[in-house]
Amino acid sequence: MKLKVLLLSVVFSAAACVARANATPPPGNGEENRKNDIAGGVSNADSKKPLGNVSVTAYSSSKKEKVVVTDNNGNYAFNDLKPGTYRLVFEKTGYRKVTKEKVTIRSDEGCQLNIEMDEEADFRIMPGQLFVDFD
Repeated sequence: MKLKVLLLSVVFSAAACVARANATPPPGNGEENRKNDIAGGVSNADSKKPLGNVSVTAYSSSKKEKVVVTDNNGNYAFNDLKPGTYRLVFEKTGYRKVTKEKVTIRSDEGCQLNIEMDEEADFRIMPGQLFVDFD
């Protein structure tokens, strides 16, 4: 009988440990509940396909604060930015640079900002003299 009670107590203790390990923390205590200050996605303006490896730079009053790079799905997120107004610059080789002015971060809510980028033209027309006079 003592062996059965001991065995049952071990089983219940193990079950309690597993349940505690799998429990989700209460709101506001875990890193998984942390909001992003600014987050969004970047895509090609024509094809609407996500763009990976886009450099996204946050500037606060002309001072570079932080740089992140989009993942393969075109997603980016800034964490740990102080509340305030920022300028975001999106850059990728082969695409026109996109600048978003006056992006505001508040302490109580995040900001969602999705961007579409246009491909640069394969050639550029350079101004110059079209006709030459050989007189």
